[in-house]
Amino acid sequence: MKKISIVIPVYFNESNLPDTVPQLLSLEEKFPGYSLELVFVDDGSGDRSLDVLREYQSQSPERIKVVKLTRNFGSMSAIQAGFTVATGDCVGMISADLQDPPEIFLDMISHWEKGSKAVFAVRQDREEHLVQKMLSNTYYSLIRKFALAEYPNGGFDFFLVDRQVVADLNRIQEKNTNIMTLVYWLGYKPVMIPYIRRQRIKGKSRWTFAKKVKLFIDTFVAFSFFPIRILSALGLLVAMGSFIYGGYVLFYWYFYGIEVKGYVPIIVALAFNSGLQMAMLGVLGEYLWRTLDEVRRRPQFVIDEIYQESKQTDSETSGD
Repeated sequence: MKKISIVIPVYFNESNLPDTVPQLLSLEEKFPGYSLELVFVDDGSGDRSLDVLREYQSQSPERIKVVKLTRNFGSMSAIQAGFTVATGDCVGMISADLQDPPEIFLDMISHWEKGSKAVFAVRQDREEHLVQKMLSNTYYSLIRKFALAEYPNGGFDFFLVDRQVVADLNRIQEKNTNIMTLVYWLGYKPVMIPYIRRQRIKGKSRWTFAKKVKLFIDTFVAFSFFPIRILSALGLLVAMGSFIYGGYVLFYWYFYGIEVKGYVPIIVALAFNSGLQMAMLGVLGEYLWRTLDEVRRRPQFVIDEIYQESKQTDSETSGD
């Protein structure tokens, strides 16, 4: 019998889990010929999420695994941890807040059975505030323009991939990255299923603005040379402008005897160049810090325990 695994990262989802877990468990009845494995990854939640998950795991030990990380490593690391534990012939990923309809997995399985190794549920629209929609659309437009040209317009974080794709991801073990863009970058021709993402009903989203900014930076540093190239272009433009301005001043001083005086233009030019240099150093620092983080070879996550079957299994497994 084939097995489908579904990875669900969990972070402060205590209020969502009583709805999420039963809905996901009910999918097994709709998958004839398949066994279901739910891999919940508690990413250092500070509420009762882990306790709720353990209660459900004790009731369905053959279908639910609960992975406890030692602390909060971030959603991308939590997904990677789940991939290392999942044992299905195909592995899906869905968030724990039920903004994504789980029944789409039925269509995903159908495409996977036909040979597709990557099936993405692409957000055609979202029941969210206008400002949030605009920011999201801008983010994905920038990815398409400067990183991955054919990336889905609405983006995706709800997908199903073949065991071969999971093996590739587990082998890469890249930190400070975006799992979704990494899955797309692997090059497997995806099937895209459009859907409308629902509004969150319960609980408060922990997807803060700071985390969104970090993901934005991670995505472009990991998949695009554009930030470095724009710095080179700016440096060249400033150098050319300075050269032209210097020639202009020298010409009028030599041929017309115009006295060069005044500190305001000099101070303005120095302030502009200093600000530009600091911005350049900041972008370079982002690349250097991520390079250092990779060189240190620290694991992208550390698993404290894996709760499975009817007993607790201590695990020394980490991202390495």
